[in-house]
Amino acid sequence: MSIEQVHEYLSRWGRDKDIIELDASTATVNEAAAALGVIPARIAKSISLKTAGGAMVVVTAGDMKLDNRKYKDRFVIKAKMLTPDEALQYTGHAVGGVCPFALPPGVEVYLDISMKRFRTVFPACGSGNSAIELTLAELDEYSQNKEWVDVCKPIEGGE
Repeated sequence: MSIEQVHEYLSRWGRDKDIIELDASTATVNEAAAALGVIPARIAKSISLKTAGGAMVVVTAGDMKLDNRKYKDRFVIKAKMLTPDEALQYTGHAVGGVCPFALPPGVEVYLDISMKRFRTVFPACGSGNSAIELTLAELDEYSQNKEWVDVCKPIEGGE
């Protein structure tokens, strides 16, 4: 379901054939990094959050987590993650496959500056065993990024 929507979505840029589908899980940062053979920080982690009218997605480097103070200062609302049921309802993607592609209208995407230290990153593609390698410019364009934000901090001691 969801991965098929992402295939169709990325086809407009001719990138649908670049989606990597693995036998191994990519549902968590560490699983994705192991399956793809990259450091966890290069996994572009999509966090689905509640907004006043629905949901938004913040994409961050895999070695980062939301900083509640920075988030509240930027969005003037406390960060509250969607439940698994809400993630599927609002984003169309199940937890483990939430990504910044093929989202319903009104679900805005924000990219965190923590990814700017990499030339390429690996976001999920709508399933718990998929990813695609993208440059930051490609991620910015394909995700229809609303804005680059600084709302994260390093995870202490890893994920």
